Amino acid sequence: MSHIQLTIRLLRETDGRWIADVSELPGVTVYGTTPQEATLKAKALALRVIAEEIEHGELQPDCDSLHFSIAA
Repeated sequence: MSHIQLTIRLLRETDGRWIADVSELPGVTVYGTTPQEATLKAKALALRVIAEEIEHGELQPDCDSLHFSIAA
């Protein structure tokens, strides 16, 4: 895989917390008190998941082409 495009989806809970998930990476779902915090946490977790996949030989990306987009 030479190009990775990830979409962070933001949703607001009724209690005011924000949920951010990355649909391309199952299990990458986090909470934050603001959209910015949730986005930052989602990016960090997504990068950890990608790093694990690279370590285990499951993914061989060109890391120069790693991009995130934000979808509300």
